[in-house]
Amino acid sequence: MKTSGEKIAMLTAYDFGMACLLDESNIDIILVGDSLGNVVLGYDTTLPVTMEDMLHHTQAVARGTRKAMVVADLPFLSYQVSPEAALANAGRFLKEADAQAIKLEGGREYADTVEKLTRAGVPVMAHLGLTPQSIHQLGGYKVQGKKEEAADKMIQDAVIMEEAGAFALVLECVPEKLAAEITRTISIPTIGIGAGVSCDGQVLVVNDMLGMNDRMTPKFVKKYAHLNQEIRSAILRYIEDVKSGAFPDTEHSFK
Repeated sequence: MKTSGEKIAMLTAYDFGMACLLDESNIDIILVGDSLGNVVLGYDTTLPVTMEDMLHHTQAVARGTRKAMVVADLPFLSYQVSPEAALANAGRFLKEADAQAIKLEGGREYADTVEKLTRAGVPVMAHLGLTPQSIHQLGGYKVQGKKEEAADKMIQDAVIMEEAGAFALVLECVPEKLAAEITRTISIPTIGIGAGVSCDGQVLVVNDMLGMNDRMTPKFVKKYAHLNQEIRSAILRYIEDVKSGAFPDTEHSFK
């Protein structure tokens, strides 16, 4: 797809129903992101998300998917401890959850890990720029690679990740010129989230894209619907019907 110039469309999913909808819509890749910590489990960060959380949700997504590629995030401390721990945990996604690939955050410091995983037959999607698992080290959710030294390091890390065996690279909150340069430099596809139009593909959190919450929306999110309003309206109508006795009516009752 990168060679032919066809853009890659990727969205997150955390459950069976959403996975079915995305798959039926011919999405290219479904990411079971550790963002489920924020979106589904109500945590402030992704750090509390466990392997069991990720496996549980990846299994549900895989059951609803027939065509799309399913990629699962390795959660915090599931791969940072050692390449051996990373392989053991990554393998569980392929063996137990029917994922086709895993994603991990970080650059050159995890080159050995990426190499070990790919040698063992585990496809790896890399992730540079804003890496949410390092949020305390980064000092918040900020654009990364704005200074020349940081930009040069990110380009080098992208090359290192490709050489280590990664098949794709997510770029999050990266200046669009830097993302374009990285996309030109490496032969594997880049998938942007807040990284401009020059990336080979794009990813968004599906709940953000559908407007399913009222919390602060990042600048890079385009809302294609405002389902929070429709859901709230439907709930209010249901409550009103129950209170008034309008539901259930004859049509929705058994004789």
